[in-house]
Amino acid sequence: MSPTPPPEGVVRSAAELNAAIRALWSHPAARLTDEQREEYRRLLAELRQVEQGDVATAA
Repeated sequence: MSPTPPPEGVVRSAAELNAAIRALWSHPAARLTDEQREEYRRLLAELRQVEQGDVATAA
């Protein structure tokens, strides 16, 4: 169920990352598997990088 990470050097948009994060949560009360939690952590880290890049670009 884990989505394939993008090829090296490809940056996904914040919207794409948010959609992938939302896709992990099929129901608000659902618990994530260990694999899904790891994917969630990876997506959050990638999202932070994108957000920091947006701030650096705007400055």
